[in-house]
Amino acid sequence: MGPASAPSRPASPSDRTGPGHAHWLRVAREAADDLATDTVAREQAGKAPIDEVSRLREAGLLTLLAPAESQGGGADWPTAYAVVREIAAADGAIGQLLGCHYFLSGSARFFAGPALATRIDERSAAEQWCWGGGFARQEPSLKLARTSKGLVLDGRQSYTTGVLVADRLAVRAVREDTGEPLAVVVDPARRGVAIDGDADTFGQRLAAGGSVEFDDVLVGTEDVLGSLSADEDLLSPLATLASPVGRLFSAQLLLGMAEGVLAEAREYSRTGHAAWHPAWPAGTPHDPQVQTAYGELTVLTRSASALTDQALEAVRGGLERGEDLTYDESADISALVAMAETAAARAAQESTTRALDIVGARSISARLGFDRFWRNARTHTLYEPVTHRLRDVGEYFLNGAHPPFVLPA
Repeated sequence: MGPASAPSRPASPSDRTGPGHAHWLRVAREAADDLATDTVAREQAGKAPIDEVSRLREAGLLTLLAPAESQGGGADWPTAYAVVREIAAADGAIGQLLGCHYFLSGSARFFAGPALATRIDERSAAEQWCWGGGFARQEPSLKLARTSKGLVLDGRQSYTTGVLVADRLAVRAVREDTGEPLAVVVDPARRGVAIDGDADTFGQRLAAGGSVEFDDVLVGTEDVLGSLSADEDLLSPLATLASPVGRLFSAQLLLGMAEGVLAEAREYSRTGHAAWHPAWPAGTPHDPQVQTAYGELTVLTRSASALTDQALEAVRGGLERGEDLTYDESADISALVAMAETAAARAAQESTTRALDIVGARSISARLGFDRFWRNARTHTLYEPVTHRLRDVGEYFLNGAHPPFVLPA
């Protein structure tokens, strides 16, 4: 028995009429520069990133992935990855918020039929929605039941990205009668939805994380995008690419953090150190130990970046194959993305930790804000443990087992 339905095929670059990759990368760098001017103060204040989302909206970055004919940016997934990496280098939490938004706002292309995916794209672009939530498996699950009133959603989704500023929530819910997991879209203004800003994390404090309570929330049939089941009778090979597409945002986010902390530490080593310790040769750009440390971290980060580029090309190729993609090819892509995410996580953890040692005692200064890089990277890697990715890669290498269909948190 084949897949029950095929998702809409993602548009190829030739189908798009947007301004192109170079334009959006330039816009992203301008937005990152803007965010960098007050990142430390905003992070320490820890307020919901309403203003930051407005900046992204004004720059046109929220509608980046929507087709140009739907008032969107007409960009592709590789462009969205590049944008998230640029933003994450300046502000890791906003990078996570934006990456989550891109994945969720584009999820209908994997799980819904073409007509529904197009309608969601059009409305999301026209109203410039910001998306939050997530499809990761959690216990207890959200329950979707059919009642005399219609479809009703109940349950609590624990800490998820973007919910404090979202115009739409995309969540995973289980059909009460069959146990099938489904992708569901919910308007947070709907009766019965209660959002709690209870995350209180030590890092990624501007990612608008919180919990959502669904109490007898009515859900329309068009709010149900499709199945999230890993059963090959229900999920086509193309739809399985939703997992590596989403996980690659995690890799780009981590690389952005690694590159951001190294750039900021380098600037301090070149200029800030002289201001604080003009007579100390240790810790300067001419100190052999400092040079060696920067060399090691540069190699680590560039290596992770090269692997991530390979994974990106694999994802791009898989999307271009569309309905011709096979399950084995999808597994190859998933394994490569898992390797890239693991390498990026190690680069981010190592760089954000050792940068504090390079800067030295001045790194404890709240005014400099170097600690935010470590806190942000560590928070993300705790929510997305790389040990799981390593196990999947090892089992694939040893036994040929396809990596599981795991969507990002």
